[in-house]
Amino acid sequence: MIPLDEALAHVLERVAPLAPRRVELTKSAGLVLAEAITAPEDVPAFANTAMDGYAVVAADTAGAAAETPVRLPVVGEIAAGHPAQRPLRPGEAMRIFTGAPMPDGADAVVMVERTERLDGGATVAVLVEVASGLHVRSAGDDLRAGDAVFAPGEVVSPGHLGVLAGIGAVDVLVHPRPRVGVLSTGDELVPPGRPLEPGQIRDSNRIALLALVARSGFEPVDLGLVRDDETTIAGAISEGAATCDAVLTSGGVSMGDIDLVRVVLDRLGDMRWMQIAIRPAKPFAFGVVGERATPVFGLPGNPVSSMVSFELLARPALRRRAGRTDLLRVETPGVAGEAFRRSPDGKVHYVRVVVERGAGGPLVVRSAGAQGSHHLTAMARADGLAVLPDGDGLAEGDEVHVLLLASDL
Repeated sequence: MIPLDEALAHVLERVAPLAPRRVELTKSAGLVLAEAITAPEDVPAFANTAMDGYAVVAADTAGAAAETPVRLPVVGEIAAGHPAQRPLRPGEAMRIFTGAPMPDGADAVVMVERTERLDGGATVAVLVEVASGLHVRSAGDDLRAGDAVFAPGEVVSPGHLGVLAGIGAVDVLVHPRPRVGVLSTGDELVPPGRPLEPGQIRDSNRIALLALVARSGFEPVDLGLVRDDETTIAGAISEGAATCDAVLTSGGVSMGDIDLVRVVLDRLGDMRWMQIAIRPAKPFAFGVVGERATPVFGLPGNPVSSMVSFELLARPALRRRAGRTDLLRVETPGVAGEAFRRSPDGKVHYVRVVVERGAGGPLVVRSAGAQGSHHLTAMARADGLAVLPDGDGLAEGDEVHVLLLASDL
Protein backbone atom coordinates (compact mmCIF):
# COMPACT_ATOMS: atom_id res chain seq x y z
CA MET A 1 0.00 0.00 0.00
CA ILE A 2 1.05 3.59 -0.63
CA PRO A 3 0.11 6.75 1.29
CA LEU A 4 -2.73 8.89 -0.04
CA ASP A 5 -0.33 11.82 -0.48
CA GLU A 6 1.85 9.76 -2.82
CA ALA A 7 -1.10 8.67 -4.94
CA LEU A 8 -2.45 12.21 -5.13
CA ALA A 9 0.97 13.62 -6.06
CA HIS A 10 1.24 11.08 -8.88
CA VAL A 11 -2.15 12.18 -10.23
CA LEU A 12 -1.58 15.93 -9.92
CA GLU A 13 1.79 15.75 -11.65
CA ARG A 14 0.05 14.38 -14.74
CA VAL A 15 -2.96 16.68 -14.86
CA ALA A 16 -2.61 20.12 -16.42
CA PRO A 17 -5.08 23.01 -16.59
CA LEU A 18 -7.12 23.20 -19.74
CA ALA A 19 -5.92 25.73 -22.33
CA PRO A 20 -7.55 29.13 -21.77
CA ARG A 21 -10.20 30.48 -24.09
CA ARG A 22 -12.24 33.65 -24.31
CA VAL A 23 -15.85 33.41 -23.23
CA GLU A 24 -18.66 35.90 -22.95
CA LEU A 25 -18.66 37.68 -19.63
CA THR A 26 -22.12 36.38 -18.73
CA LYS A 27 -20.93 32.79 -19.22
CA SER A 28 -17.78 33.05 -17.11
CA ALA A 29 -19.23 32.65 -13.60
CA GLY A 30 -17.40 29.94 -11.68
CA LEU A 31 -14.52 29.75 -14.16
CA VAL A 32 -10.92 30.60 -13.39
CA LEU A 33 -9.26 33.69 -14.80
CA ALA A 34 -6.29 33.09 -17.07
CA GLU A 35 -5.31 36.74 -17.44
CA ALA A 36 -4.64 39.76 -15.29
CA ILE A 37 -7.42 42.34 -15.35
CA THR A 38 -6.49 46.03 -15.34
CA ALA A 39 -8.97 48.87 -15.05
CA PRO A 40 -9.15 50.78 -18.36
CA GLU A 41 -10.95 53.73 -16.76
CA ASP A 42 -11.83 55.31 -13.45
CA VAL A 43 -14.69 53.74 -11.49
CA PRO A 44 -16.84 55.66 -10.94
CA ALA A 45 -16.06 57.68 -14.03
CA PHE A 46 -17.35 60.91 -12.49
CA ALA A 47 -18.09 62.35 -9.07
CA ASN A 48 -21.64 61.51 -8.03
CA THR A 49 -23.87 61.63 -5.01
CA ALA A 50 -24.38 58.77 -2.58
CA MET A 51 -27.64 60.28 -1.28
CA ASP A 52 -30.81 62.02 -2.34
CA GLY A 53 -30.54 65.63 -1.25
CA TYR A 54 -29.09 68.95 -2.35
CA ALA A 55 -25.73 69.66 -3.95
CA VAL A 56 -24.14 72.65 -2.24
CA VAL A 57 -20.91 74.49 -1.59
CA ALA A 58 -20.00 73.22 1.88
CA ALA A 59 -18.81 76.65 3.02
CA ASP A 60 -22.33 78.02 2.43
CA THR A 61 -23.69 75.77 5.22
CA ALA A 62 -21.46 77.18 7.95
CA GLY A 63 -23.44 77.56 11.18
CA ALA A 64 -26.54 75.85 9.80
CA ALA A 65 -28.75 74.18 12.42
CA ALA A 66 -32.41 73.43 12.98
CA GLU A 67 -32.78 76.68 14.91
CA THR A 68 -30.67 78.70 12.47
CA PRO A 69 -31.13 77.17 9.01
CA VAL A 70 -29.31 78.43 5.95
CA ARG A 71 -31.69 79.23 3.09
CA LEU A 72 -30.45 78.69 -0.46
CA PRO A 73 -32.22 79.15 -3.79
CA VAL A 74 -32.73 75.90 -5.71
CA VAL A 75 -31.48 76.55 -9.24
CA GLY A 76 -31.80 73.11 -10.80
CA GLU A 77 -32.51 69.40 -10.44
CA ILE A 78 -30.13 66.58 -11.35
CA ALA A 79 -31.23 62.96 -11.90
CA ALA A 80 -29.01 59.93 -12.52
CA GLY A 81 -27.80 59.92 -16.11
CA HIS A 82 -28.49 63.64 -16.61
CA PRO A 83 -25.63 66.06 -15.90
CA ALA A 84 -26.39 69.56 -14.59
CA GLN A 85 -27.06 72.19 -17.23
CA ARG A 86 -24.64 74.63 -15.63
CA PRO A 87 -22.16 74.88 -12.75
CA LEU A 88 -23.35 75.53 -9.21
CA ARG A 89 -22.38 78.96 -7.93
CA PRO A 90 -21.70 79.89 -4.29
CA GLY A 91 -24.92 80.65 -2.45
CA GLU A 92 -27.00 78.20 -4.54
CA ALA A 93 -28.26 74.61 -4.24
CA MET A 94 -29.40 71.99 -6.72
CA ARG A 95 -31.79 69.13 -5.98
CA ILE A 96 -29.90 65.89 -6.68
CA PHE A 97 -30.80 62.19 -6.66
CA THR A 98 -28.64 59.17 -5.75
CA GLY A 99 -26.12 58.32 -8.47
CA ALA A 100 -26.50 61.60 -10.30
CA PRO A 101 -23.31 63.46 -11.34
CA MET A 102 -22.19 66.26 -9.07
CA PRO A 103 -22.43 69.67 -10.71
CA ASP A 104 -19.24 71.63 -11.20
CA GLY A 105 -18.75 73.96 -8.27
CA ALA A 106 -20.47 71.74 -5.69
CA ASP A 107 -18.38 69.87 -3.13
CA ALA A 108 -20.96 68.34 -0.77
CA VAL A 109 -24.48 66.96 -0.56
CA VAL A 110 -26.95 67.66 2.21
CA MET A 111 -29.18 64.62 2.57
CA VAL A 112 -32.84 65.43 2.05
CA GLU A 113 -33.72 64.44 5.63
CA ARG A 114 -31.60 67.39 6.85
CA THR A 115 -33.47 69.96 4.78
CA GLU A 116 -36.89 71.59 4.40
CA ARG A 117 -38.52 72.65 1.12
CA LEU A 118 -39.69 76.24 1.08
CA ASP A 119 -41.55 78.34 -1.47
CA GLY A 120 -42.88 75.29 -3.32
CA GLY A 121 -39.36 73.94 -3.74
CA ALA A 122 -37.80 77.16 -5.02
CA THR A 123 -35.82 77.47 -1.78
CA VAL A 124 -34.26 74.91 0.53
CA ALA A 125 -33.61 75.37 4.24
CA VAL A 126 -30.41 73.53 5.20
CA LEU A 127 -30.68 72.36 8.83
CA VAL A 128 -27.12 71.10 9.36
CA GLU A 129 -23.60 72.23 8.61
CA VAL A 130 -21.80 69.85 6.24
CA ALA A 131 -18.15 69.27 5.43
CA SER A 132 -16.62 69.28 1.98
CA GLY A 133 -16.89 65.83 0.39
CA LEU A 134 -19.89 64.68 2.45
CA HIS A 135 -21.97 62.07 0.56
CA VAL A 136 -19.86 62.56 -2.58
CA ARG A 137 -18.38 59.58 -4.42
CA SER A 138 -15.28 60.92 -6.11
CA ALA A 139 -14.22 59.87 -9.60
CA GLY A 140 -11.95 56.83 -9.27
CA ASP A 141 -13.09 56.25 -5.70
CA ASP A 142 -13.31 52.46 -6.37
CA LEU A 143 -10.75 52.02 -9.16
CA ARG A 144 -8.29 54.24 -10.97
CA ALA A 145 -7.45 53.70 -14.62
CA GLY A 146 -4.45 51.34 -14.70
CA ASP A 147 -5.19 49.73 -11.34
CA ALA A 148 -4.67 45.97 -11.07
CA VAL A 149 -8.15 44.54 -10.53
CA PHE A 150 -7.92 40.72 -10.60
CA ALA A 151 -5.06 38.25 -10.99
CA PRO A 152 -4.87 35.01 -12.97
CA GLY A 153 -6.15 32.11 -10.91
CA GLU A 154 -9.06 33.96 -9.32
CA VAL A 155 -12.46 32.32 -9.64
CA VAL A 156 -15.06 34.52 -11.32
CA SER A 157 -17.71 35.16 -8.67
CA PRO A 158 -20.86 37.30 -8.95
CA GLY A 159 -18.83 40.13 -7.43
CA HIS A 160 -16.14 39.68 -10.09
CA LEU A 161 -18.83 39.81 -12.78
CA GLY A 162 -20.14 43.08 -11.40
CA VAL A 163 -16.67 44.65 -11.40
CA LEU A 164 -15.86 43.35 -14.88
CA ALA A 165 -19.13 44.68 -16.25
CA GLY A 166 -18.44 47.98 -14.50
CA ILE A 167 -15.14 48.42 -16.38
CA GLY A 168 -16.73 47.55 -19.71
CA ALA A 169 -15.51 43.98 -20.19
CA VAL A 170 -17.57 41.96 -22.68
CA ASP A 171 -15.49 38.77 -22.56
CA VAL A 172 -12.73 37.32 -20.43
CA LEU A 173 -9.90 34.80 -20.83
CA VAL A 174 -10.58 31.79 -18.58
CA HIS A 175 -9.88 28.12 -18.20
CA PRO A 176 -13.00 26.34 -19.46
CA ARG A 177 -15.13 24.12 -17.27
CA PRO A 178 -13.88 20.52 -17.72
CA ARG A 179 -16.21 18.06 -19.43
CA VAL A 180 -16.06 14.89 -17.34
CA GLY A 181 -17.32 11.64 -18.78
CA VAL A 182 -18.70 8.97 -16.45
CA LEU A 183 -18.86 5.34 -17.61
CA SER A 184 -20.34 2.24 -16.02
CA THR A 185 -19.52 -1.28 -17.23
CA GLY A 186 -20.75 -4.69 -16.25
CA ASP A 187 -23.30 -7.33 -17.21
CA GLU A 188 -24.54 -7.31 -13.62
CA LEU A 189 -25.65 -3.67 -13.79
CA VAL A 190 -29.20 -2.60 -14.54
CA PRO A 191 -30.24 1.03 -15.17
CA PRO A 192 -32.89 2.57 -12.90
CA GLY A 193 -36.43 1.61 -13.80
CA ARG A 194 -35.77 -1.95 -14.92
CA PRO A 195 -36.61 -5.05 -12.88
CA LEU A 196 -33.70 -6.98 -11.40
CA GLU A 197 -32.92 -10.47 -12.59
CA PRO A 198 -31.05 -12.91 -10.31
CA GLY A 199 -27.48 -11.72 -9.73
CA GLN A 200 -28.10 -8.19 -11.01
CA ILE A 201 -27.72 -4.87 -9.17
CA ARG A 202 -28.79 -1.36 -10.07
CA ASP A 203 -26.27 1.05 -11.54
CA SER A 204 -26.02 3.60 -8.74
CA ASN A 205 -22.35 4.60 -9.13
CA ARG A 206 -22.76 6.34 -12.47
CA ILE A 207 -25.74 8.37 -11.24
CA ALA A 208 -23.95 9.41 -8.05
CA LEU A 209 -20.69 10.26 -9.84
CA LEU A 210 -22.46 12.37 -12.46
CA ALA A 211 -24.06 14.33 -9.62
CA LEU A 212 -20.72 14.73 -7.84
CA VAL A 213 -19.17 16.04 -11.04
CA ALA A 214 -21.95 18.59 -11.44
CA ARG A 215 -21.89 19.66 -7.78
CA SER A 216 -18.14 20.19 -8.01
CA GLY A 217 -18.61 22.72 -10.80
CA PHE A 218 -17.69 20.57 -13.81
CA GLU A 219 -19.77 19.56 -16.82
CA PRO A 220 -20.98 15.96 -16.48
CA VAL A 221 -21.14 13.79 -19.59
CA ASP A 222 -23.02 10.50 -19.32
CA LEU A 223 -21.05 7.91 -21.28
CA GLY A 224 -23.66 5.33 -20.45
CA LEU A 225 -23.81 1.79 -19.21
CA VAL A 226 -21.67 -0.63 -21.26
CA ARG A 227 -21.84 -4.40 -21.19
CA ASP A 228 -18.85 -6.67 -20.63
CA ASP A 229 -17.55 -6.68 -24.16
CA GLU A 230 -13.94 -5.66 -24.80
CA THR A 231 -14.63 -3.95 -28.12
CA THR A 232 -17.59 -2.01 -26.75
CA ILE A 233 -15.71 -0.93 -23.64
CA ALA A 234 -12.72 0.17 -25.70
CA GLY A 235 -14.99 2.18 -27.97
CA ALA A 236 -16.73 3.90 -25.05
CA ILE A 237 -13.47 4.81 -23.29
CA SER A 238 -11.87 6.00 -26.53
CA GLU A 239 -14.90 8.15 -27.34
CA GLY A 240 -14.86 9.59 -23.86
CA ALA A 241 -11.14 10.35 -24.07
CA ALA A 242 -11.64 12.06 -27.44
CA THR A 243 -14.64 14.18 -26.46
CA CYS A 244 -14.16 14.84 -22.74
CA ASP A 245 -11.47 16.46 -20.64
CA ALA A 246 -11.42 13.57 -18.16
CA VAL A 247 -13.10 10.18 -17.77
CA LEU A 248 -14.30 8.37 -14.64
CA THR A 249 -14.91 4.63 -14.51
CA SER A 250 -15.87 2.56 -11.47
CA GLY A 251 -14.97 -1.04 -10.71
CA GLY A 252 -12.29 -3.41 -11.92
CA VAL A 253 -9.35 -1.74 -10.16
CA SER A 254 -8.65 -4.24 -7.34
CA MET A 255 -5.51 -6.33 -7.56
CA GLY A 256 -7.53 -9.54 -7.76
CA ASP A 257 -9.96 -8.33 -10.41
CA ILE A 258 -9.97 -9.93 -13.83
CA ASP A 259 -11.93 -7.21 -15.53
CA LEU A 260 -12.24 -6.08 -19.12
CA VAL A 261 -11.97 -2.41 -18.07
CA ARG A 262 -8.48 -3.12 -16.76
CA VAL A 263 -7.55 -5.01 -19.92
CA VAL A 264 -8.78 -2.17 -22.11
CA LEU A 265 -7.18 0.62 -20.08
CA ASP A 266 -3.83 -1.16 -20.03
CA ARG A 267 -4.01 -1.37 -23.81
CA LEU A 268 -5.27 2.16 -24.46
CA GLY A 269 -3.34 4.17 -21.90
CA ASP A 270 -0.41 4.60 -19.57
CA MET A 271 -2.04 3.44 -16.35
CA ARG A 272 -0.86 2.98 -12.78
CA TRP A 273 -2.85 0.59 -10.59
CA MET A 274 -2.56 1.47 -6.91
CA GLN A 275 -3.49 0.17 -3.49
CA ILE A 276 -3.77 3.21 -1.21
CA ALA A 277 -3.53 3.07 2.58
CA ILE A 278 -7.05 4.39 3.16
CA ARG A 279 -10.44 2.92 4.00
CA PRO A 280 -12.70 2.94 2.09
CA ALA A 281 -11.40 3.39 -1.48
CA LYS A 282 -8.12 1.46 -1.25
CA PRO A 283 -7.96 0.39 -4.94
CA PHE A 284 -7.48 3.17 -7.47
CA ALA A 285 -6.11 3.54 -10.98
CA PHE A 286 -5.01 6.57 -12.92
CA GLY A 287 -3.52 7.20 -16.32
CA VAL A 288 -3.86 9.10 -19.57
CA VAL A 289 -5.53 7.84 -22.74
CA GLY A 290 -5.52 8.88 -26.39
CA GLU A 291 -3.85 11.57 -28.47
CA ARG A 292 -5.17 14.28 -26.14
CA ALA A 293 -3.64 12.52 -23.08
CA THR A 294 -7.04 12.61 -21.40
CA PRO A 295 -6.87 11.76 -17.68
CA VAL A 296 -8.76 8.59 -16.79
CA PHE A 297 -9.65 7.79 -13.18
CA GLY A 298 -10.37 4.18 -12.31
CA LEU A 299 -12.47 4.35 -9.16
CA PRO A 300 -13.37 1.32 -7.03
CA GLY A 301 -16.68 -0.40 -7.64
CA ASN A 302 -18.25 -0.30 -4.18
CA PRO A 303 -20.64 2.69 -4.10
CA VAL A 304 -19.19 4.45 -1.05
CA SER A 305 -15.64 3.71 -2.17
CA SER A 306 -16.24 5.29 -5.57
CA MET A 307 -17.61 8.47 -3.99
CA VAL A 308 -14.82 8.74 -1.39
CA SER A 309 -12.22 8.06 -4.08
CA PHE A 310 -13.72 10.86 -6.15
CA GLU A 311 -13.51 13.28 -3.20
CA LEU A 312 -9.93 12.43 -2.26
CA LEU A 313 -8.31 11.93 -5.67
CA ALA A 314 -10.43 12.81 -8.70
CA ARG A 315 -11.94 16.06 -7.45
CA PRO A 316 -8.57 17.73 -6.66
CA ALA A 317 -7.24 16.73 -10.08
CA LEU A 318 -10.34 18.00 -11.86
CA ARG A 319 -10.04 21.31 -10.01
CA ARG A 320 -6.49 21.60 -11.36
CA ARG A 321 -7.90 20.77 -14.80
CA ALA A 322 -10.23 23.74 -14.32
CA GLY A 323 -7.28 26.03 -13.53
CA ARG A 324 -7.83 26.22 -9.80
CA THR A 325 -4.98 26.29 -7.31
CA ASP A 326 -7.08 25.53 -4.20
CA LEU A 327 -7.33 21.83 -4.86
CA LEU A 328 -7.98 20.11 -1.53
CA ARG A 329 -10.77 20.29 0.96
CA VAL A 330 -9.52 21.87 4.19
CA GLU A 331 -9.44 19.64 7.25
CA THR A 332 -11.66 21.42 9.78
CA PRO A 333 -11.24 20.66 13.49
CA GLY A 334 -14.22 19.48 15.51
CA VAL A 335 -15.10 17.44 18.58
CA ALA A 336 -16.17 13.81 18.49
CA GLY A 337 -19.77 13.65 19.70
CA GLU A 338 -19.37 9.92 20.21
CA ALA A 339 -16.56 7.39 20.27
CA PHE A 340 -15.07 6.39 16.92
CA ARG A 341 -13.47 3.00 17.51
CA ARG A 342 -11.31 1.22 14.94
CA SER A 343 -8.49 -1.33 14.81
CA PRO A 344 -4.93 -0.64 13.61
CA ASP A 345 -4.57 -1.78 9.99
CA GLY A 346 -2.01 0.57 8.45
CA LYS A 347 -4.73 2.75 6.89
CA VAL A 348 -6.30 6.14 7.45
CA HIS A 349 -10.06 5.71 7.80
CA TYR A 350 -12.51 8.22 6.32
CA VAL A 351 -15.70 7.90 8.35
CA ARG A 352 -18.96 9.24 6.98
CA VAL A 353 -20.26 11.71 9.57
CA VAL A 354 -22.91 14.29 10.32
CA VAL A 355 -21.52 17.62 11.50
CA GLU A 356 -23.39 20.02 13.77
CA ARG A 357 -22.38 23.30 15.34
CA GLY A 358 -23.57 24.05 18.82
CA ALA A 359 -24.42 27.56 19.97
CA GLY A 360 -21.08 29.32 19.73
CA GLY A 361 -19.23 26.05 20.19
CA PRO A 362 -17.07 23.78 18.05
CA LEU A 363 -18.27 21.44 15.34
CA VAL A 364 -19.71 18.27 16.84
CA VAL A 365 -19.11 15.17 14.75
CA ARG A 366 -21.24 12.01 14.84
CA SER A 367 -21.45 8.91 12.69
CA ALA A 368 -23.87 9.07 9.77
CA GLY A 369 -24.60 5.34 10.07
CA ALA A 370 -23.17 2.01 9.01
CA GLN A 371 -19.67 2.36 7.59
CA GLY A 372 -19.40 -0.52 5.12
CA SER A 373 -18.26 0.40 1.62
CA HIS A 374 -21.67 -0.72 0.35
CA HIS A 375 -23.66 1.34 2.88
CA LEU A 376 -24.66 4.15 0.54
CA THR A 377 -27.44 5.43 2.81
CA ALA A 378 -24.92 6.67 5.38
CA MET A 379 -23.00 8.39 2.60
CA ALA A 380 -26.21 10.14 1.57
CA ARG A 381 -26.75 11.39 5.12
CA ALA A 382 -23.13 12.49 5.59
CA ASP A 383 -21.99 16.07 5.22
CA GLY A 384 -18.41 15.30 6.17
CA LEU A 385 -15.64 12.72 6.24
CA ALA A 386 -13.93 12.35 9.61
CA VAL A 387 -10.24 11.55 9.31
CA LEU A 388 -9.18 8.78 11.68
CA PRO A 389 -5.42 8.10 11.66
CA ASP A 390 -4.19 4.53 12.04
CA GLY A 391 -4.68 3.32 15.58
CA ASP A 392 -7.51 2.55 18.00
CA GLY A 393 -9.73 5.49 17.09
CA LEU A 394 -11.09 8.35 19.16
CA ALA A 395 -12.97 8.71 22.40
CA GLU A 396 -16.00 10.95 22.80
CA GLY A 397 -14.79 14.51 23.28
CA ASP A 398 -11.51 14.03 21.40
CA GLU A 399 -10.54 16.45 18.66
CA VAL A 400 -11.32 15.14 15.20
CA HIS A 401 -10.55 16.59 11.79
CA VAL A 402 -13.27 16.61 9.16
CA LEU A 403 -13.45 17.19 5.42
CA LEU A 404 -16.71 19.10 4.99
CA LEU A 405 -18.64 17.91 1.93
CA ALA A 406 -21.52 20.38 1.97
CA SER A 407 -19.52 23.16 0.31
CA ASP A 408 -17.97 22.88 -3.13
CA LEU A 409 -16.08 26.16 -3.11
